[in-house]
Amino acid sequence: MAAFFSKFKETLNKTRQNFISKVTELVTIRKKLDEEFYEELEDILLQADVGVAATCRLIEGIRQEVKKKKLSDTDGVRDLLQEKMKELLGENAALNLSSDQPTVILFVGVNGVGKTTSIGKLAYRLKNEGREVLLVAADTFRAAAIEQLEIWGDRTDCAVIKQQTGSDPAAVVYDALQAAKKRGVDVVLIDTAGRLHTKYNLMEELRKIKRVITREIPEAPHEVLLVVDAATGQNAIRQAEMFKDTTGVTGVVLTKLDGTAKGGIVLAISEEMGIPVKLVGTGEALDDLKDFDSAEFVDALFAEEGVE
Repeated sequence: MAAFFSKFKETLNKTRQNFISKVTELVTIRKKLDEEFYEELEDILLQADVGVAATCRLIEGIRQEVKKKKLSDTDGVRDLLQEKMKELLGENAALNLSSDQPTVILFVGVNGVGKTTSIGKLAYRLKNEGREVLLVAADTFRAAAIEQLEIWGDRTDCAVIKQQTGSDPAAVVYDALQAAKKRGVDVVLIDTAGRLHTKYNLMEELRKIKRVITREIPEAPHEVLLVVDAATGQNAIRQAEMFKDTTGVTGVVLTKLDGTAKGGIVLAISEEMGIPVKLVGTGEALDDLKDFDSAEFVDALFAEEGVE
């Protein structure tokens, strides 16, 4: 656990420098809890992509606690912010893995967010837990996408179901589910083509894939995971809205968190969309895909240098 906290802290380094350092500076320089202080704190939160709704909720929560505890200066505000962030994120949401049939997890998202890599890393983890995993190459638009998934299949020792480039993605999924049931597979991970959330035809194709899944396994898909690049900031909210309407997104996989100062998007997604972040990418290694822990996220964000 200590090693993971240290890794998470390192992952959030850019966000911490951009965000928490400014909060610390603000409460150090300003001692008076006046409107100007709250406005500056609001600006810092918005710049970190916490989002308008989450920012308003956090500021209002701090105001209420200040009034309740009769605080007269800014000394306790940093701790209050940390507390209110944990409250906003709420309880952790684990992956929904079925115990009596193949668990089907559908991965969706726009181009270049790291869907296939996230699938490979999750396959590696599930395989290490003793589960039989089947990878499905339903991104049939690009030969390179199929090849990339095959590489992950080799790396993780998982079978890959595929067809030729240009095939009907729903047909690939159908074949994969038939194979999964015959082989007694535990988890089916479905890769889909990266698509702009504004493209109607491509979004309709996702609906078709989901219908095929539900027809073959009524309780499935057990998860629809939207993969989001943390660096996209508020654009992630617009993506989440469209994909949620189309496929009923159940959780978010947040990638490239280590390369951005916009880690506040976690709070924006939680508050504005009501979709839990379930997995987070913390680096390039095979095991750098972790369950998202809201308390650890906030604690790592606020951690002092030298604290492990």
